Amino acid sequence: MIGRRDGFSMRNTTHSLPKSRVTIGVAIGVGILFGCVFAFLFPHGLFLSAPIITHRHSKSDNAQVGSASCESSERVDMLKSEFVAASEKNAELKKQIRELTEKLILAEQRKDQAQKQVLVLGKQQKAGGFGTVKGLRTFPTVVPDESVNTRLAKILEKVAVERELIVALANSNVKDMLEVWFTNIKRIGIPNYLVVALDEEISRFCKSKDVPEYKRDSDEGIDSVARTGGNHAVSGLKFRILREFLQLGYSVLLSDVDIVYLQNPFPYLYRDSDVESMTDGHDNGTAYGYNDVFDEPAMGWARYAHTMRMWVYNSGFFYIRPTIPSIELLDRVASRLSREPNSWDQAVFNEELFFPSHPGYDGLHAARRTMDFYLFMNSKVLFKTVRRDAKLSKFKPVIVHVNYHPDKLPRMKAIVEFYVRGKQDALEPFPDGSDW
Repeated sequence: MIGRRDGFSMRNTTHSLPKSRVTIGVAIGVGILFGCVFAFLFPHGLFLSAPIITHRHSKSDNAQVGSASCESSERVDMLKSEFVAASEKNAELKKQIRELTEKLILAEQRKDQAQKQVLVLGKQQKAGGFGTVKGLRTFPTVVPDESVNTRLAKILEKVAVERELIVALANSNVKDMLEVWFTNIKRIGIPNYLVVALDEEISRFCKSKDVPEYKRDSDEGIDSVARTGGNHAVSGLKFRILREFLQLGYSVLLSDVDIVYLQNPFPYLYRDSDVESMTDGHDNGTAYGYNDVFDEPAMGWARYAHTMRMWVYNSGFFYIRPTIPSIELLDRVASRLSREPNSWDQAVFNEELFFPSHPGYDGLHAARRTMDFYLFMNSKVLFKTVRRDAKLSKFKPVIVHVNYHPDKLPRMKAIVEFYVRGKQDALEPFPDGSDW
């Protein structure tokens, strides 16, 4: 039995060997195949290479993060710089837009200024027939504003007649002339006059003579000139001081103190202009204007150039109404005199009244009237012409202004002697001009 069993085993082993070899070969082939596939798909290994890959990626990421951080910081700085530049440009553009807007508004205002004035002053109307049209001569008066100076307002309410009065500025330097000035005003019986006292001495003097006076409140910018200033310096103050009178709604006949009053001036005023002034002219041409021909032979056919000329208004005697152009005139003159301390107030007064609008300059739109130079007489007319003319010497002017001569007080007294007391030779001792 044992022998049979062994024989059987040997047979079975012999017959099964070829099958086992085939199976092993197939397994090895399959293993090699899978190995190739894995080697192809995972060249760095399936498990061990993963940390390496991760490690490499971390280094790269850190480098990129560092680089990105630097680039981001530079970019932020650049953006900030661009933002600041844009903001500055935007501010400049806004400024330019604002300036252009202001210019546009101003242009529009000027464009229809005439129409607006008509709308303010009255209803629009059609032009009448030929020769029947007459334009407006002046603006309406301003609305009185007593808040400007309540103390002055109370004084003017008592002194003024029909809201107008004579006003003179005086300090102690002109005390003697001032006395001649108000003595003749009193003699004629003019009730509406006022002395603006520029120092305490003049204030006390006026009170002692029962002369209406107004002592201004202290003003450091004016007081030093008011107390010690000469004739021209004091004359320049009036443009600033008169402004309050106009704002309060009063018309003012501004008068220097070197003037002799012979008649009440108010009945002789026209009141149809913003400013009505006496002239420095001495005849019809110089007082009211003339065509002066300028000759330039080098121009040949066009050698003659026609010019319009007149002698200046006297800033020591003028009637000014409380209108916007009048107040603008005072502001312009006062402003220029503060900027140009060496300028003569009368020259500036005339330049602002007469210079027309031109490129770079807007002229004053104020109506003006020249007073009759025989009624409102300057001392050149009197001493050079009138006293030597038999007919003219019998004519009594309204006032005589001793503006052409420096020896003012003796000439003022002589004028009183000649016209008031009838002393015919009272003017004879004086030359036509001055002896310097």
